[in-house]
Amino acid sequence: MINSQIYILISIIALLIIAIVVFFVRGKKKGKKVSLLGGLGLMFVLAGIIFGESRLVGYTLIGIGVLLAVIDIIIKSKKK
Repeated sequence: MINSQIYILISIIALLIIAIVVFFVRGKKKGKKVSLLGGLGLMFVLAGIIFGESRLVGYTLIGIGVLLAVIDIIIKSKKK
């Protein structure tokens, strides 16, 4: 395996362990649901990270995700 593949594998395993620990520690607490714009923003940021080899595409997707998250924050702050 190439070094970069080993780093990716270690990162995935670490994220999986963290997700399992958070799932069991959190228990049955009810949290706030993610809004549609917040979820879309997160998906765009993740897509930008995944497709980051092409800088134009990666940065564009991350920018769209951040913009959607900021719009969601503004909408939620006006409702309070």
